[in-house]
Amino acid sequence: MPGGRLTQQERQQIALGLTDGLAYAEIARRLDRPTSTITREVMRNGGPTAYRADLAHRATGHRARRHRQVAARGPGTAPQADGRDPEVVREYEEVFTTLLMQQGLPKMMSRVLTCLYTTDAGSLTASELVQRLQVSPASISKAITFLANQGLIRRERDERRRERYVVDDDVWYQGMIAAARSNIQLAETARQGVRVLGPDTPAAARLENIARFVDFVTESLTRAAEQAREILYTKTEATPGADAASRTEHG
Repeated sequence: MPGGRLTQQERQQIALGLTDGLAYAEIARRLDRPTSTITREVMRNGGPTAYRADLAHRATGHRARRHRQVAARGPGTAPQADGRDPEVVREYEEVFTTLLMQQGLPKMMSRVLTCLYTTDAGSLTASELVQRLQVSPASISKAITFLANQGLIRRERDERRRERYVVDDDVWYQGMIAAARSNIQLAETARQGVRVLGPDTPAAARLENIARFVDFVTESLTRAAEQAREILYTKTEATPGADAASRTEHG
């Protein structure tokens, strides 16, 4: 099995495979590469709908040069307190941002939300976001307004009366409940179609089955969200040896 970095030709084959609707596993099989390699390559370079071989190849070269520059400056420039590799963290943030974009969030909103979720404090000020993301204050303001209106973040004042933007753990629960409400509307609309089209028609039978399916999924989703809500507030403890294993994997 070949190792090393993906070549530009391989990236072109990945792009063609995505266009043809092939699964990551099938693309990996054709290239004789691990499926995880293909998944990571696509997710960090725009996702399956936006992947472009030429842009991915240039981005990989840029990341490699940046990594060499960090290494050349020596270990003293990397934060040591938390033991994290800055390059690994940046790559993870790219993957997380891409995932949020695939869920429908615009790019800047996804970057801001990723930044908040990967910050230990779970909150940042506008100026801190500007510094971390290297974008204009106007871009941050627009993203914050959008995320707050969607209920994905909340605002609060710190002891210095600065406005901070916080990712609330409960937002995941609220998001599940909002999805359930949307499903209820879908079921009601489907049953309205049953009445309009007549109960004995194939179209009405199809809509009734949709409504029954959505009802079942909605009830299960709501029940699961209620039962699992406390997980969002559970403080997990690190498994003994997990940190050492993680350092071994990355080191």
